[in-house]
Amino acid sequence: MSETHGTIHWTELNTHDVEAAKAYYTKVCGWTIESMPMDDGDYHVAKKGDQMVAGIFDLSHMPEMKEMQSHWLTYIAVDDVDASVEETKALGGQIYRAPWDVPGVGRIAIVADPLGGAFGMMTPSD
Repeated sequence: MSETHGTIHWTELNTHDVEAAKAYYTKVCGWTIESMPMDDGDYHVAKKGDQMVAGIFDLSHMPEMKEMQSHWLTYIAVDDVDASVEETKALGGQIYRAPWDVPGVGRIAIVADPLGGAFGMMTPSD
């Protein structure tokens, strides 16, 4: 296993109201927010100075998530997201979103451990 396998890699606010979230976190945390165009709308990166500290993801582009409340989602780095998804299934976990690639970021899946704790797993791009 690599040195980063099993480490917290990223955290992200998933919300239906990105503008309200940006207003809150810039005021309360002193973050600046930079938007990055993606295929399904902008992704927003929160920064403290020059350091990226979190992401803000717009749930309103995903009709299947319309009932989901805003929440923070943690991403854990794994060496092989596909193998880790199969291990999760074998151990009784649940797969909410099968692995997919985000160019320049990595390969990601959204899962829950056998106790129901949801998180993202990610094999970061080099």
